[in-house]
Amino acid sequence: MDAIKCSSSFLHHTKLNTLFSNHTFPKISAPNFKPLFRPISISAKDRRSNEAENIAVVEKPLKSDRFFISDGLPSPFGPTVRDDGVNFSVYSTNSVSATICLISLSDLRQNKVTEEIQLDPSRNRTGHVWHVFLRGDFKDMLYGYRFDGKFSPEEGHYYDSSNILLDPYAKAIISRDEFGVLGPDDNCWPQMACMVPTREEEFDWEGDMHLKLPQKDLVIYEMHVRGFTRHESSKIEFPGTYQGVAEKLDHLKELGINCIELMPCHEFNELEYYSYNTILGDHRVNFWGYSTIGFFSPMIRYASASSNNFAGRAINEFKILVKEAHKRGIEVIMDVVLNHTAEGNEKGPIFSFRGVDNSVYYMLAPKGEFYNYSGCGNTFNCNHPVVRQFILDCLRYWVTEMHVDGFRFDLGSIMSRSSSLWDAANVYGADVEGDLLTTGTPISCPPVIDMISNDPILRGVKLIAEAWDAGGLYQVGMFPHWGIWSEWNGKFRDVVRQFIKGTDGFSGAFAECLCGSPNLYQGGRKPWHSINFICAHDGFTLADLVTYNNKNNLANGEENNDGENHNYSWNCGEEGDFASISVKRLRKRQMRNFFVSLMVSQGVPMIYMGDEYGHTKGGNNNTYCHDNYMNYFRWDKKEEAHSDFFRFCRILIKFRDECESLGLNDFPTAKRLQWHGLAPEIPNWSETSRFVAFSLVDSVKKEIYVAFNTSHLATLVSLPNRPGYRWEPFVDTSKPSPYDCITPDLPERETAMKQYRHFLDANVYPMLSYSSIILLLSPIKDP
Repeated sequence: MDAIKCSSSFLHHTKLNTLFSNHTFPKISAPNFKPLFRPISISAKDRRSNEAENIAVVEKPLKSDRFFISDGLPSPFGPTVRDDGVNFSVYSTNSVSATICLISLSDLRQNKVTEEIQLDPSRNRTGHVWHVFLRGDFKDMLYGYRFDGKFSPEEGHYYDSSNILLDPYAKAIISRDEFGVLGPDDNCWPQMACMVPTREEEFDWEGDMHLKLPQKDLVIYEMHVRGFTRHESSKIEFPGTYQGVAEKLDHLKELGINCIELMPCHEFNELEYYSYNTILGDHRVNFWGYSTIGFFSPMIRYASASSNNFAGRAINEFKILVKEAHKRGIEVIMDVVLNHTAEGNEKGPIFSFRGVDNSVYYMLAPKGEFYNYSGCGNTFNCNHPVVRQFILDCLRYWVTEMHVDGFRFDLGSIMSRSSSLWDAANVYGADVEGDLLTTGTPISCPPVIDMISNDPILRGVKLIAEAWDAGGLYQVGMFPHWGIWSEWNGKFRDVVRQFIKGTDGFSGAFAECLCGSPNLYQGGRKPWHSINFICAHDGFTLADLVTYNNKNNLANGEENNDGENHNYSWNCGEEGDFASISVKRLRKRQMRNFFVSLMVSQGVPMIYMGDEYGHTKGGNNNTYCHDNYMNYFRWDKKEEAHSDFFRFCRILIKFRDECESLGLNDFPTAKRLQWHGLAPEIPNWSETSRFVAFSLVDSVKKEIYVAFNTSHLATLVSLPNRPGYRWEPFVDTSKPSPYDCITPDLPERETAMKQYRHFLDANVYPMLSYSSIILLLSPIKDP
């Protein structure tokens, strides 16, 4: 299930037939994708035979009526405010000329360039870096670059001066104003431009600092910025925005969440494969956002308004979201897609990296083909010296300037693959005989991961790898970690799903999961290196996991061929939402069982947005393309009286937080943990066993007893004898709400307790089929 599974949107609807890219972009290469600016020089494509094409010629001296121009500095890369102006610097190895294009916001709307300044290689180039310093009025001013040089795809070069390119280091990118709305002339890819920074954009952080919560104490909530508040039931002024998320953070605080993992918030084009969906009568879009355009730029159309300053507004609103989260004790982790970009393969658009320096930024084969380890058309050349510095600069920016607390690396295993032209001289500056590696070969000590892991800033933040890629590399438990990297534990997901639904042969593996997967993470790692999850954005929701045996992806318009086929789900006897009362009761029980298993396991639990109230996507396990109810958090459902699952989740998260023994810094040993079967201290690890129980010494709760019965038969469990104490029920998933969690404030609590008193006096407890329990010790009082 995991070996080639990718949470990037393209992978789910693209068949990976070969290692090299064969992905096409039908909407991008359609007639509505065209350059909107008139080139100032002859295109390199039209002069390939020109013998002088590699000789840069400046046709006129550097001058401008609007700006004072000077040489500038080669570092740092990107736009940097200095004195009364801005220094621009960009790396481009093989270009022979460079032009900076200045575009006012009004001219961008009219497809015009306000001013172009062609750079002088003798003054504005140092090594492979073009640079210039400009002083003047940059109000509402944007910029981009033109580069000229060879247009020779077979050599890995795509220079074409008719393209106005985005700066890879751009801090904000401007194009369309509103999410999902076409550009002029129904263009899905209107011209984009980069924001010029100014000193006026200072943000008042009000003393905000990184929370630095111990990772073992985290409860992560994976969420989508737009999807969280876009539904009308959110009843907020700016639904689907950073501001909207900030307004609803109290819901997460109430639930007990202390870390949110934001699905991609880097600039992407949601209209990337825009097309009419005949099934639903709406349009397919790139909703999830796993197709980055700019790695430094926050997604502009997640801002609350489309004003003239909406680029700066998006930056500030993202900062407000982080600041408000920190005020509530909630950390913010970003899902970053540093494995590929939205430029796809050779049939994709040229808007930045490909036109700036294709052979540097992408992993290429000897004849210029794009390696496709991402399943999305191209592979970012992460271990190239320039690219790994780019990655480091990007991550540092989000930590230092945007105050994020960490990153989840989509298809993180790609960062462990060797770069194009990999050899010791290319990477370390010296030859080592026999060190030549084939492009894409996994390496044990990847330079980019080494740099991140030992960076004085990044070493102190949360680093989480999705430890697989679309090329078949699967590294769960083996990702290069330097003692600090965690992993999405896909094996935890698969084992827990199969054990809870009653599949034989998983009792021992389930026990490993409960202990924090020491079979994967012993030897220099800790339980909290395992990010445990049952569901994520990619796959069934928790409610659908117990409702459908088969995916129902027809609404994606791909004849149900996309998405994962091996979900390890069980519909509890009847397929679909319409089912008998007994089946629906069993489904609720199974949802509670899954949540108990997540909360009592060592490691870091992660919850998917909406699972806390039982969100359904109608059995669609690949909703990458839906900007609709499937991906929208339903606030009305959360508030409905019958949505008792939210209460259950909230109480379990609070219980986990209160228990010293749930979330250990080290793997539990026999001094603390004791396994049981239907009789105390006699566990059953046979192939047919569907019962797992353990007791755990806890300095706060004294001791807790947890048991799972995933058989179709009820059973009577003998409990460990604790002289002077009686076991009392805290959680029993077989009971209807609110008696599934017996809390001190529960109405008629004493009556509920008395119903089981005679069993507990005999030190036994009856468990129904497909149920789980948590029992706590209570001192026996003298009669």
